[in-house]
Amino acid sequence: MLILVLSPRLTESRRAAFRALSQGFGEIRFAIPGEPLPDVAECDAIVVDGPQPAQPLEFLGAIRTAVERGAALVGVGCAPAERDGFWADLLGAIAGPEPPPGEYYARVTEAHSHISARVTREFAVVDGFVPLIPLADGKVIVDVSVALRDLAAVVETPRGAGRVVACGLGNTDAALRTPELAQLLARALRPDLHCCGRNIGVGIVGYGPLGAMGYHHGLGVMRTEGLELVAVVDPSVERRKAAETDFPGVRTYASVSDLVGDDDVEVAFVATPPAHHVALTLALLRAGKHVACEKPLCLTVAEADQIIAAAAASRRMLTVHQNRRWDRDFVAIRRAVGAGLLGEVFNVETFVGGYEHPCRTWHSDTAVSGGAGYDWGSHHVDWVLQLLGGLPRVVQAHGHKRVWHDVTNHDQIRVRMTWSDGREAEFLQSDIAAVRRPKFYVQGTAGTLVGTYRTVMLEAIEPGRGYVATQAHHAEAPAELLLARYESGYGISETRLPPAIEQPYAFHRNLADHLHLGEPLAVAPASVRRVIGVLEAAQRSSTRGGTPVVIEGEES
Repeated sequence: MLILVLSPRLTESRRAAFRALSQGFGEIRFAIPGEPLPDVAECDAIVVDGPQPAQPLEFLGAIRTAVERGAALVGVGCAPAERDGFWADLLGAIAGPEPPPGEYYARVTEAHSHISARVTREFAVVDGFVPLIPLADGKVIVDVSVALRDLAAVVETPRGAGRVVACGLGNTDAALRTPELAQLLARALRPDLHCCGRNIGVGIVGYGPLGAMGYHHGLGVMRTEGLELVAVVDPSVERRKAAETDFPGVRTYASVSDLVGDDDVEVAFVATPPAHHVALTLALLRAGKHVACEKPLCLTVAEADQIIAAAAASRRMLTVHQNRRWDRDFVAIRRAVGAGLLGEVFNVETFVGGYEHPCRTWHSDTAVSGGAGYDWGSHHVDWVLQLLGGLPRVVQAHGHKRVWHDVTNHDQIRVRMTWSDGREAEFLQSDIAAVRRPKFYVQGTAGTLVGTYRTVMLEAIEPGRGYVATQAHHAEAPAELLLARYESGYGISETRLPPAIEQPYAFHRNLADHLHLGEPLAVAPASVRRVIGVLEAAQRSSTRGGTPVVIEGEES
């Protein structure tokens, strides 16, 4: 797929933003005024960015012909003010009076368009907004409210076998990187993209007790456009009845073999304890089901390679529920790092735990869970790798078993990671830490970011009992984030960062976007394999009394 960008306002930053829009599904070329005009006949998508200079009629005619034959045309901030003329006719919209640049809230008004399915219904964009006035055949996909007036921001217009999307947002480089707007524009670039108009059937393997991951995935599926909960598997009669109560109409099975035989189930969520992940995931993939597995996917790199190979052989999707990539505090940290507020990050430390009796379920049993490092470590090591990239060269881990003897997991495990260029990280999980460390401690060359756990109490006055207080698990609420930076001539300045806006069931939306529209998986198997590689090395190091383990043959 070839994408052509015509723009008089290209900077390196803007070029990078447009490259990101292509999401790797096409080659992108740029043309600026004064350069020889490109051959648009070979283009699958054309981006017209910003007000355009006068062009030869032959070139404009070639653009129209390409679109009418099936190419996609995306206009960003290029709608003319006058109704008469080539661009107004082709775009299906003209520009209205522009308000001053600022923060505007974009609202999806047409949820069933191929470009807007499952996009967050309202999102903020800081930009210079060019309101659009649709012409006769233009359909408003997104609008922006200004002074209590809904002004069109994205207009879609059919043109022969192709279609045109005019957008009044994305006029600054930063606005082009707004995730929701970028998703809309990336979809608009794909001429072959169509909504299939049907739901994809989902089954859940392992419903679990009240409020467990089976229930969570059931809610996620039911609240995601394009997915439908069809079946639940659990050997427990009580849990099958609970699933039938929670999700009326769902089919329930005692055995995964029954789900394998259900042709209405296209995707299976594996929500069992980790000891069963490998066998179940392999069986489901080989039976032709797409699979989304709970973390950890497995316990060794060899197992990960076996599962990834099975997915490739069966040509089925494989992803892992690394849902804490969307935690509001972590998203805020990633944005701060991405914006350069910390400079070059060279040290990341994370912690989870306290001083309390471990849970007396499978989570605390090494044979079932894989050990203390694999439970929370699947999330924390994933965070570390997301922030630092690549893989550490050396992993060292040490565990303690000193207090809690009715469970088999370590009471505490510390995992140290060192990259070949000297960057480092540490993950500490402890059930014997009477004073909690910060959840996050991130050091960069320009500053340090600390995320502190906070206590969340649920208080109520109940008739007959009076005051009742329940303390939530410390890891559920977003951490309080403090960014400290050195300012030359002033010293240390401190800024409190708010958590990012919640993205409920973002994992499930991405899964639907991948299956319906072919968009990249947010949690690709290769990224999970790297996490497993670190956790396996940590387990080996801990077993050997803390001996460092070198990760061979991986890019670091």
